[in-house]
Amino acid sequence: MIISESRMAWFLRGFTLAAAVFFSVLALPAHAVTLKIATLSPEGSGWMKVLRQHAAAIEAQTGGEVKFKIYPGGVMGDDKAVLRKMRVGQLHGAVLTSGGLAQVYPDITLYNLPMMFHNDAEVDHVRKSMDAKLMQGLAAEEYVGFGFAEVGFAYPMMQMPGTSVADMRDRKVWAPDNDPASLQAYQAFGISPIPLPIADVLAGLQTGLIDSIGSPPIGAIALQWHTQVQHALELPLIYVYGLFALTEKGFNRIDAEFRDVVRSELEKAVRIVDASARKDHLSAKSALVKQGIDWVRPSSSERDEWLNLAAKSRQTSVAEGHISPTLYAEVERLLAEARGG
Repeated sequence: MIISESRMAWFLRGFTLAAAVFFSVLALPAHAVTLKIATLSPEGSGWMKVLRQHAAAIEAQTGGEVKFKIYPGGVMGDDKAVLRKMRVGQLHGAVLTSGGLAQVYPDITLYNLPMMFHNDAEVDHVRKSMDAKLMQGLAAEEYVGFGFAEVGFAYPMMQMPGTSVADMRDRKVWAPDNDPASLQAYQAFGISPIPLPIADVLAGLQTGLIDSIGSPPIGAIALQWHTQVQHALELPLIYVYGLFALTEKGFNRIDAEFRDVVRSELEKAVRIVDASARKDHLSAKSALVKQGIDWVRPSSSERDEWLNLAAKSRQTSVAEGHISPTLYAEVERLLAEARGG
C-alpha cells in the first residue's frame, strides 16, 4: 500500500500533537489540595500558632500543592458538629477532644476514665507505651491521627467550697454536652450533671444555672470561667487531652509523594503542643491562685471515697464493653509499674 505524501504529513502532525499532549500531562504538577481543618482553639492560641507554622512548612515543602484552610474558635461548631462535617467531606480534619471521637472509636477515651492517673509521672509512663496503640486503633476506623496533645488534669471548681463526694452531689455541676466520658465520670460519683455546650458555660455560671465545673486551669482562664468560681478542689478528676486527626479520605486526597511530608509535619506540630502543655498547665494553676481562687484539699478518707468510686466506674466501663479489656489491663499493668508494685 502506498501512502501519499499529504497523508503521511497529516499522520506525522497528528502523532506529534498527541505526543506533545501526552508528555505535557506527564509534566503537570501533582493535584493541588486544600485541607479544611476545624479547631475550638481561638486565633492567637498556642495551638493556632503551631498549626499555622506547620501548615506553612507543608505548603513550602510541597511547592504549594498541599494547603490548609483552618477554622479556629469553634466557628464550625462543637466536636459533634465537626465530626458530622468530617463524615460528609465538608471538613477533612480537626483538633478534637478525645470525647469527640468516642462514637467513632470508644477506646480513644481510655485515658479519660475517672481518676485513672494520680500524677504526671503516671501519665508519662503509660503514654510512652499506649499512645501508638491507640493511634493504630483509630486508623482501623479510617481516621489518620497525628498524636495526642495534653491539656492537663481537670479539677472541680466551685462557687461554694466542698471537698467530699456528698458535697458535690448537692451542687449544680456542668458536664460538656455530647461528651460521654465526662458524663460517666460524674455519674461514677452519684453526681447528676447539667449538660451544656462549652459556649453556654459562662452564662450558666453567671445566671446560677450551674455553680460548679470540672476544667483544666488553662481552659478555665481562656474561657473566663475562673471569674465566676471562688474555690477549686485539689483532686485530679480527669486527664484531658486532644488530638489532631484527618479522615482517611481526606488524607488520601494528598498526592502519595507528599503524604510523608504532611504526616511528619503534623506529628511534629502535635508533639510541640504536647511538650509545652505541662508548663502551661502549671502556670495556669499558679495564675488561678493569684486571681484569688482558694484551692482546698479533701481529707484522707474523702480522697479514698473518690478513688474507690472512680475505680468501680472504670471496671463497669470495661465490663459493659465501653473500653477494651485488653487495653485497660495493659494500662493497669503500666500503672502498677509506675507505682512501684
